[in-house]
Amino acid sequence: MAADVVIAAADVERRLAGLDAVGRRASGFHRLAWTAEDRAAGAWFAEQAAALGLRVERDLAGNLWACPPVDPPWAGVGSHLDTVAGGGRYDGALGVACAFAVAAAVAAPVAVVSFADEEGGRFNTPTFGSRALVGRLDVADALARTDAEGVTMAEAMGAAGVDPRRLADAPQALGRLRSFLEVHIDQSRELAEAGAPIGVVAALAGRLRVAVEIDGEADHAGTTRRGERRDALAAAAQLIVAAERQAAHVPGFVVTPTRLLVEPNALSTIPGAVRLWLDARAADVAAVDAWRRELDATAAELAAQRRVEIRLRTASRSAGVSFDRRVRAALAEAAAAAAGGAAPEPVCFAGHDAGVLAERLPAGMVLVRNPTGVSHSPAEAVELADAALAARAVAAALEVLA
Repeated sequence: MAADVVIAAADVERRLAGLDAVGRRASGFHRLAWTAEDRAAGAWFAEQAAALGLRVERDLAGNLWACPPVDPPWAGVGSHLDTVAGGGRYDGALGVACAFAVAAAVAAPVAVVSFADEEGGRFNTPTFGSRALVGRLDVADALARTDAEGVTMAEAMGAAGVDPRRLADAPQALGRLRSFLEVHIDQSRELAEAGAPIGVVAALAGRLRVAVEIDGEADHAGTTRRGERRDALAAAAQLIVAAERQAAHVPGFVVTPTRLLVEPNALSTIPGAVRLWLDARAADVAAVDAWRRELDATAAELAAQRRVEIRLRTASRSAGVSFDRRVRAALAEAAAAAAGGAAPEPVCFAGHDAGVLAERLPAGMVLVRNPTGVSHSPAEAVELADAALAARAVAAALEVLA
């Protein structure tokens, strides 16, 4: 019985240790998608699969599959191996390591999946592999995007051995899964503050990323009179403050200015152009959509006041998702048994591959306590005894769901 399955912290540590040299720098882990470091992580994946007698395949989106020796559909477990620039040890990788530990421990056939480019750190394409799998990726837009060196995603994929011309056909692999479970580090302090080693995610929050272009006029910082200025950065600053203020009345609503590019970015010159990205998240996507409408109105007012042009574009939007009730119930029961008490069921404000797949098949997530609450940073932390509890809960839930 799954209740008797033993998955030890040492097993998870042994698997994770194989990734410690892959993309590790003084500033953290650098395993961006479609790079040499990404390929090295894929080699680790293949070694883990071979040790369990699982066959490795790569689908048309570049997702890695460790397939059991039986016909699909399979129960899937996994996460991702790519990181942000300067990321931590556990985000994504912990879920894949736990997935292999689960596959080794249970009798039922399990497919381990590592999704390509979950972080989107190189081309601003988060949850790329899972969105491609469910057919929710704007293929033409994604392939045309460029990285900091001007390399297109299509070029990078081709260099990595994945044919970009077939990306639109990626959804044909989805039928191989009947369900999907993901273990992931908690990216907040919620579990730590609750004194809970693991939690079962109830839902993912609604999310919106807005790209802003502001065009003014570059001019001398000292000699240009106030009434003659068309300062793009000053307008951007006001828009950022307004964006945060307009979300403040909704509990839990967070807005983050995530990236800012200024031209000409000179010490004695009024900024003539700004490119800005705003990230907005709330439990109810209706609040996010209302915020966006108010932001449009604010941008129009600022454009008139500052004599600049402001253009807003939705770069990405997710309505959020509630995880399958039966999956949640199985995970909650298994988590309570593993941890010796009821597990919290938080709403998660980060995006995850399991949330993307949940739109098309039964899916669920188990979070592992992170005492620092920090993620996307070397400061993220996990007790691997907690991770082993999460893996055991997934193993037990798989037996129930089967």
